[in-house]
Amino acid sequence: MWPVREGFCMSPAEDAALLLRIVRRHLQAMRLNLDPDYPDEEWGFQAQQALEKLLKAQLVLADQLPARTHELALLADQLGEPLPQQLLELQVYAVEARYGAGPFALKTPRQELLALLDRRLAKLEGDLKS
Repeated sequence: MWPVREGFCMSPAEDAALLLRIVRRHLQAMRLNLDPDYPDEEWGFQAQQALEKLLKAQLVLADQLPARTHELALLADQLGEPLPQQLLELQVYAVEARYGAGPFALKTPRQELLALLDRRLAKLEGDLKS
């Protein structure tokens, strides 16, 4: 998935593990920013990024090259797996909420989104160990 580094390509498992390390960092930042005064636009961006990387890691583990996109629905379609509405609603945070006037309030409570993302992460980490 990624460019050649130091004369070799990473295996799909190594690619996925790298993406999952970044997802864990996003989730840690999200946990540290559960304060309701922290802007939804910033929190939502972290959540969108975490989900995007989870979907791309899942594609890599399925030996597929992820589309070069930030569109969550496109990545889910590539997987052949529908996303719950709560997760699809994170799409606005990829670009629009970063550059638009807003406000862009989260439609799902932060703890609920974290739980959904944590479950996806745990499943993929289990798949990596298999």
